[in-house]
Amino acid sequence: MKVKTSITISEDLLKVIDEQAAGFRSRSDLIETALAIFIAQLIRDEQNAKDLEIINRCADRLNQEAEDVLTYQAPL
Repeated sequence: MKVKTSITISEDLLKVIDEQAAGFRSRSDLIETALAIFIAQLIRDEQNAKDLEIINRCADRLNQEAEDVLTYQAPL
């Protein structure tokens, strides 16, 4: 379901939106698509930050485990 809303943006940005909207059904379609992409990126960034925090928290244990595994490797 679509909901009508009102936003305030600069005239310069509106001009660019209107120029780029030619490839979309409407100005609203372009703005909705751009926001969806932007929000998806924000969500990915949040997940990546959480993953990095987990990796950093476990780094010492993971590095020790990797070093242990390397001791089992046969010499070349």
